Amino acid sequence: MKITYIHHSCFSVELDRAVFLFDYFEGELPAFPREKELVVFASHKHHDHFDRAVFRLAEEYPAVWFLLSKDIRMSENYRKRMGISDRAAERITYVGKNQTLEFPVGGQPLKIETLASTDEGVAFVLGYEGRSLYHAGDLNWWTWIGETKDEYEDMTGRFKAEMEKLKGRHFDAAFVPLDPRQEERYFWGFDYFMRVTDTDRAFPMHFWGDFSAIDRLILDPVSEPYREKVQRISRRGESWE
Repeated sequence: MKITYIHHSCFSVELDRAVFLFDYFEGELPAFPREKELVVFASHKHHDHFDRAVFRLAEEYPAVWFLLSKDIRMSENYRKRMGISDRAAERITYVGKNQTLEFPVGGQPLKIETLASTDEGVAFVLGYEGRSLYHAGDLNWWTWIGETKDEYEDMTGRFKAEMEKLKGRHFDAAFVPLDPRQEERYFWGFDYFMRVTDTDRAFPMHFWGDFSAIDRLILDPVSEPYREKVQRISRRGESWE
């Protein structure tokens, strides 16, 4: 399994028979092997998680599929106005929160579960080739200094309810927000996820180019139980086997 950090919350995961691309909106993409099927995931329509440029991949790769959150749904008139090809449109599947589906990719079943985001769209849980992956999208403990008690309790309740669905589950790799805009609460969602799941390698994301947030977490005593599982990221295009 080869994982590449592209930008913000965008990663690619290359497996034996397929490549998964998550939440692309800008940045240089690797040259994916054309003999492998490419599955493009978009967790929601926010500009930093989705761009219509992904549909150009339908013209570049012989076998490409798009798994998009339902909030991205496009009418036929809009699609044609935006120049999105019929070939791309035929390969789109829209998914909502709390769905489970399965379809063949590269001759193997791809199992997909979705969670409800605490912002927009969905989070993805994938099972493929004996691997289990998690991409949070914007599912995070979005708590902020200065919020009201009601806002805090609503967010906390919704976040923990989704994490309860993942409790005790194993992930070979997980992509989880670590957002320095939350100030001293920047690690709360990441930390909670790591404590309720059995994750081998956790990739911070959504850190707005502030790579120092990753080292800050690793050096923080709070991460002691899992810090060796946190992947340091230093630049765009960095890859790990």
